[in-house]
Amino acid sequence: MTSKQRAYLKSLAMKTEPILQLGKGGVTPENTKAADEALAARELIKISVLQNCLEDPRQMAEILSERTHSQIVQVIGKKIVLYREGKDDKKKIILPSK
Repeated sequence: MTSKQRAYLKSLAMKTEPILQLGKGGVTPENTKAADEALAARELIKISVLQNCLEDPRQMAEILSERTHSQIVQVIGKKIVLYREGKDDKKKIILPSK
């Protein structure tokens, strides 16, 4: 992913609300499944890490990214933004050319 594409995805993510919350349980199989389903439906998701979570948001993002086969767009504070390109027939986000 190029920096131009990443910047475009960041601008889209700024306008969206977090759709998942990770708490003190950290990254569970249920959270991973929910993130995977959300990525399939939306391509770009924002996740909020709650204050009571003791794990590092960056590490949680890497784990989720690996398990859902997605890319980390950004991790700022307690917010994680992930992107996974949709199938050709269900593509919702068109990235700027490389």
